[in-house]
Amino acid sequence: MKKTPTSKPKLLPKMYCNIFGHEYQVTKKVTYHVKEYTCRHCKKELTTNSNGTLTELTPKFKEINAILERIHTTRMERLKRKSITSSIYSQLV
Repeated sequence: MKKTPTSKPKLLPKMYCNIFGHEYQVTKKVTYHVKEYTCRHCKKELTTNSNGTLTELTPKFKEINAILERIHTTRMERLKRKSITSSIYSQLV
């Protein structure tokens, strides 16, 4: 009989974070100002809110970040196309 792995959080990473503090890494850049972070040890997820402070990454914030990322990439693509067409136009004139 094989044992299945349990999904219990390990005590050591939590203890490390309680003693030394979290060690956050950027996992996703949503826009220039909004990023998602994950702790290297305990895997706690955070994001920046509208005030620029770190808040816990809840499903609501995940949805907000996904929509914000889609809007940001669309806008950047549109600006890129606009700058290309304006540079072609300036060369013709």
